Amino acid sequence: MITLFHHPNTRSSRFIFLLEELGAPYEIRLVTVRKRDGTGAADPANPHPHGKVPAICDDGVVVFESPAIALYLTDRFPQNGLGPLAGHRERGAYLSWLAYYSGVLEPAFVSKFLSHEVPRGTAGWVAVEEAIAAVVQQLSRGPYLLGDRLSAADILYGTTFAMFSRSPLMEKSPVIDAYAQRVVDRPAFQRAQARESG
Repeated sequence: MITLFHHPNTRSSRFIFLLEELGAPYEIRLVTVRKRDGTGAADPANPHPHGKVPAICDDGVVVFESPAIALYLTDRFPQNGLGPLAGHRERGAYLSWLAYYSGVLEPAFVSKFLSHEVPRGTAGWVAVEEAIAAVVQQLSRGPYLLGDRLSAADILYGTTFAMFSRSPLMEKSPVIDAYAQRVVDRPAFQRAQARESG
C-alpha cells in the first residue's frame, strides 16, 4: 500500500492522478505545509526532509521529489506501461524528460516568477520560452513526450501546463494547450480530482 503525503492543490495532486492511472493501491495522508504567505507549518508526520509535498511511503521506503516518485511508482507498478522499464528503448528518453522537468522546466518557471534573468552559460536551466520550445519540438513527434503513449512524465508536464495555461508565466501555445487538455481529459484525472481533499 502506497501512502501519499498530500496537501490539496499542490504538486502532490498529480500523484493521485498517477496512482489512479497505475491502478496502484494507495491511501492519502493529508498534511500541513508552509505556505508562501507565511502561514502553515511543516507537518511532523510528513517524511519529506523540508516538509514539502509530494512524498510517498511504500512499506517503510520513503521517496520524495516528483521525478523520483514518478520513476519509483512506474517501476513498482509496471502493468499499465506508464514508464518504460530498464532495457526498453524509450527508457533513456523517459529518464531525460523526468530529469528535465525538475532540472530545467521548474527552475525556468521559478526564475520567471521571481523576475530573475537566467544567467546564460552558467545556469543549469534556460528561460521558460526556450524550455517550452524544446517540449513543443518533442511533441511534434507524437501526442505525448514518448510518442503515442502516455507516460508518468506527461502527468508531470501536462498538469503543470494546465495549471499555468492562463498565467503570464507562459505564452499561449496551441500545441501545449492541446497537449495539456489531452492529459487532463483522462478519466483517472477526474477520479483524482474527486479525491483531492483526501
